[in-house]
Amino acid sequence: MLRLAGARLLDDRDYPAVRAALATDPVSSCMVSARVETAGLDPWRLGGELWAADSRPVRAGRLQGLCFSGPNLIPLRGNASALRSFADRALRRQRSCSSLVGPAEQVLGLWDELESEWGPAREVRHDQPLMALDGVPSVAADPAVRAVRPEELDRYLPAAIAMFIEEVGVDPRNGDGGAGYRARVAELIAGGRAFARFEDGEVVFKAEIGAMSSTVGQIQGVWVHPERRGGGLGTAGTASVVNRLVRGMGRTASLYVNAYNSPALAAYRRIGFQQVGQYATVLF
Repeated sequence: MLRLAGARLLDDRDYPAVRAALATDPVSSCMVSARVETAGLDPWRLGGELWAADSRPVRAGRLQGLCFSGPNLIPLRGNASALRSFADRALRRQRSCSSLVGPAEQVLGLWDELESEWGPAREVRHDQPLMALDGVPSVAADPAVRAVRPEELDRYLPAAIAMFIEEVGVDPRNGDGGAGYRARVAELIAGGRAFARFEDGEVVFKAEIGAMSSTVGQIQGVWVHPERRGGGLGTAGTASVVNRLVRGMGRTASLYVNAYNSPALAAYRRIGFQQVGQYATVLF
């Protein structure tokens, strides 16, 4: 049984320290930074809670541990003691997150503390290279890849669902018939962050910019129609999204990929991505 007092819920007094901590690794912390920059630390606006292992507010840059608890549980930094305190706080309530995701050392260390209560996991992805590119892609971008328009939602959605099932292993329409997932996809389209190549009205390549902080944008949901794979659409299409992020939005492009996905890794390296860290994901 865990006997620690548990992690501390952060509030506005901690904002400078949180921003300083996130800035030490902007690519790895993009998912959390995007929320904090927009919503601050208030849990209602943030859509979750930020926890620290420190017992009281600290000066900027001195946080010893940091973890976001929301739709996903994202431990960003912390030693073994900090991870135990995060686990203690997480175990006070019923699990509501769909995954643990983030830097591999923290995710796998936190899972060691949680597995006896929350396990077994549906899948543990131990090795996911975190990659980044802040310059011009090394391959030609596909000029046919463009932002998806709101009126194209119904043509785009089947590809998004197919990608989700293939990547995550569950159907996003389960539970509510797909209303929630449809709303999330519609939000990405409305924000100009969903991209596709259409041929005869059908999506043959798609990708999205998910989390986006002031300095980094995270590419997600890269997918090529099964009948068109192996022809370079994924490489050229992803290069188009990189250009949109780097040239159009002034951000570093980032993504993470399963280490066992050799074709995707090779494609991203051809584009010019370099590994800057290692993620892990625990799926429920």
